[in-house]
Amino acid sequence: MKKNLFKKNSMKRGFVKSFAVMMMVGLLSVSAFADESVNVYVTISDDKGALALAQEKITVTDIDGDNELTINDALYCTHEVKYKGGASAGYAAGQSQFGISLNKLWGIANGGSYGYFLNNKSPLSLSDKIKENDYINAFVYTDLVGWSDTYSFFDINSKEIKVSETIELNLMAAGYDASFNPVTLPVQGATITLNGEKTDFKTDSEGKVIITFDKEGSYVVSAISDTQNLVPPACKVEILVDENKGTNESATTVENTTTESSSVKENFTTKNESVSPETKDNLGSYAMVILLIGSMTLITVLSLRKKSF
Repeated sequence: MKKNLFKKNSMKRGFVKSFAVMMMVGLLSVSAFADESVNVYVTISDDKGALALAQEKITVTDIDGDNELTINDALYCTHEVKYKGGASAGYAAGQSQFGISLNKLWGIANGGSYGYFLNNKSPLSLSDKIKENDYINAFVYTDLVGWSDTYSFFDINSKEIKVSETIELNLMAAGYDASFNPVTLPVQGATITLNGEKTDFKTDSEGKVIITFDKEGSYVVSAISDTQNLVPPACKVEILVDENKGTNESATTVENTTTESSSVKENFTTKNESVSPETKDNLGSYAMVILLIGSMTLITVLSLRKKSF
């Protein structure tokens, strides 16, 4: 009987030890993930069809404490550092029958009429996971009657070239084939804009356009169409000085008066992008405290049991 009692007590002690180890591992895992982040590039257009942000680099952290980095985290962090008033003023998302759904984007609440793409593909929901250097494009629908907004994008998101060099872009639009399968289609006859100003550059039948820049600076390349209601695409181009030729002071195709797009609204904050939202910090701290208390309690129980034998 003593042997059976000893065996039972040994099993109990083994269970307590194992559980304590698991709790400590969980504590370390939560702590490690709390420090994880990725950098993504975010573009947002508003209900007027204007670019609010164009390929902005955003540091994303786990704001909801689910140990995953998602589109929802990325859009929250974007508003937190770029929207005046932060995410609490400009962004909202909540649970629906389809998962997490957008309720507000860039300060605009219109009953859920928004769209978003991950690397120019339609994701399942805001819960889709993201990784380093992903591209996220979100927009507010401008046509709430005919729903004619057509998502469009360039095949190049950003580029650095020298003065007088050219860049070739292909403008594509999201669509569906006869069987309602998603496809991408070339956008023909679209007018290219540089920093919000129209140019003489137009896309051909294949959606291709070749653009020349005559002056250094930062440009946001976009496009508009007379035949389609395009969600504005965005390609960020940095024109560098050709040191072999010196600075070219000739007139540009479009006067570049600023290093940022004049079409991009200046409705942003100057917060450091690496700042983590308070929600994430609190959740991580609470989880670590709870796990630590639980582990210490189990270790104490184990010690008392050992003394009793």
